[in-house]
Amino acid sequence: MDLDLVFLGTSGSVPTAQRAPSALLLRRGGERLLFDCGEGTQRQLLRSSVGLIELREVFVSHFHADHYLGLPGMLKTFALRGRELPLTVYGPPGLRELFGALRRVFGKLTYALELVELQPGDVLERPEYNLVTYPVAHGVRSLGFALVEHPRPGRFDGGAADALGVPPGPERGLLQAGESVQLPDGSVVTPDEVLGPPRAGRKVVLSGDTAPAPRVLEAARGAEVLVHEATFLDEERERARQTAHATALEAAEIARDAEVGLLALTHLSNRYFGPEVAREARTIFPDTVVPKDFDVINVPFPERGSPQLVKGGVLHTREEREPTPEPEAVP
Repeated sequence: MDLDLVFLGTSGSVPTAQRAPSALLLRRGGERLLFDCGEGTQRQLLRSSVGLIELREVFVSHFHADHYLGLPGMLKTFALRGRELPLTVYGPPGLRELFGALRRVFGKLTYALELVELQPGDVLERPEYNLVTYPVAHGVRSLGFALVEHPRPGRFDGGAADALGVPPGPERGLLQAGESVQLPDGSVVTPDEVLGPPRAGRKVVLSGDTAPAPRVLEAARGAEVLVHEATFLDEERERARQTAHATALEAAEIARDAEVGLLALTHLSNRYFGPEVAREARTIFPDTVVPKDFDVINVPFPERGSPQLVKGGVLHTREEREPTPEPEAVP
C-alpha cells in the first residue's frame, strides 16, 4: 500500500514567490486526504501532476486565514464543474459557524457538503488505519492529526505451509488474511502456524501550527514521519513564544525525543530560506528535511526502507523540477 505526503503549501502566514500557504495532501492507496487549504491551493493542485481531484475529505487544523482561505474558491470550482460527489470538511469546534459566513462567498453547491467538528482525542476509524486528533498549543482551538495504520499480518512462511500440506492457491491467501483453512484430509491449518509475528503499520503525524508541546511529542512517538511547523529560527525564540509557534531547534528536539524516522519542517516565515532552517534543525536531529512546494515524501513500510524526500515529485516535467541555468555573462 503506497503512502506519501505531497507538500502543496509550505509558507508561513503569507505566500511568497516560491511558497504557498499551508496545504498538504496525504495519499494512501486510492485515498486522498487534504490537510489545510491555504490561499491558492486549487491552483497548486492544478500546477501539479495531481490535478484538481474530486477530494472527498478536507481537514482544517484551525481557523487562521492562511489555513482555510483556499476552501471557498475550491468549493465553488467543484460546483461550477457540476460535481455530485459529497464532500466532508473536518475541523475544530467553530467550523459550522465559519461556514455560515463562508456560504456567502461560495454560494449554492451542486453536491452535499458535510461539516464535522472534532474534539482533541477524537478518532476516525477506518478499515486499515485510524485518524487520531490531538491538542496542540497555538492559542486558538487547533488540532494535530496522526494517521496510525493497524498492525499487519506477519510474513507468510512458505516452507511451513509446504510442510503442513497447504497447496498453492486461495488457501494460502486466506491464511495470509488471518483465516483458518481446512485441507482435503480434514486437518485444519491456522494462521499462526504459517505467519510470523505481526508487523507494525506506519504512523505519520502532522502538527499544524503549534508551540512546542508535550502532546505533540506523545503523538509523534515512533512515527515514520513528523511534519512540524518551524516558523522561526532560534534567534527569534521569544517571538515564537509570543505567537505560539515553534523554532526549527524546538521542532528538532521533539523529533529527537519522539524517535521519529524523518522530520519535515514547514510553515516557514518569509524571512528565512529552507537551507538555513534545515542546518539549524540538523544540529539536533540530522534526519531533517525542509520540503518546498511540490516536493513529496514517500513513506514505505519499515522493512522496505526509510522515508525519502523526492524533490519536485509532483511537478509535470523534468524542466519544471530543475531550475533553468542562468545565462552566461556576455563579455
